[in-house]
Amino acid sequence: MDPVTPACLVRELGRQLYEPVWRAMQRFTDSRDETSADEIWVVEHDPVFTLGQAGKPEHVLAPGDIPVLQVDRGGQVTYHGPGQLVMYPLFDLKRLKVGVRDYVCKIEQSMIDTLAEWNIEGRRKDGAPGVYVAGAKIGALGIRVRRGCTFHGLAFNIDMDLAPWHRINPCGYQGLQVTTLRDLGGPSGMAAVKPVLLEKLAAQFGLVLQARDQLPDLASAA
Repeated sequence: MDPVTPACLVRELGRQLYEPVWRAMQRFTDSRDETSADEIWVVEHDPVFTLGQAGKPEHVLAPGDIPVLQVDRGGQVTYHGPGQLVMYPLFDLKRLKVGVRDYVCKIEQSMIDTLAEWNIEGRRKDGAPGVYVAGAKIGALGIRVRRGCTFHGLAFNIDMDLAPWHRINPCGYQGLQVTTLRDLGGPSGMAAVKPVLLEKLAAQFGLVLQARDQLPDLASAA
């Protein structure tokens, strides 16, 4: 018989700087083993632009006072900031028996299913991972898989200032439009959206969620 998959732990990090959370994800992934429970970290970041492994600096047009970090996820440049719901699934894909392509599709589907709760039609776009409504991007994803385990994750725009997006070519696409759930007639509060997106994410992967109050160690950025 297959071993029972442990409960997936959900950790609410609140609002955090990007780099300490990123480094903590790396440490978690490097130190976990086949008995480690999967986790989902839920966070809202201070303003930051991040460039993925293939990110081209020329897509950062005018960062101004917003820091730019080169990171180890896939994809090009994106923006994180207040009013954006970020979830980092730290999953053992081998244990879940999910391939990388299906993993990406399941994350996208969780955002599409969340939008449907408010009668908003989200769609995929060929060659441009993420979720779009009427051609405007509302959900982004950037992932990294190391030894069969995932880190980084998804960013879902709830109610954020869109001005910083004009300082970059989002995901490397000049003129790509970006939207938010509030602008589409959905709720503006994180509290209304978090449980829905978590539920949809858990359903995609057949997970049982278990809330944990303890935060990961964010003290070291090394």
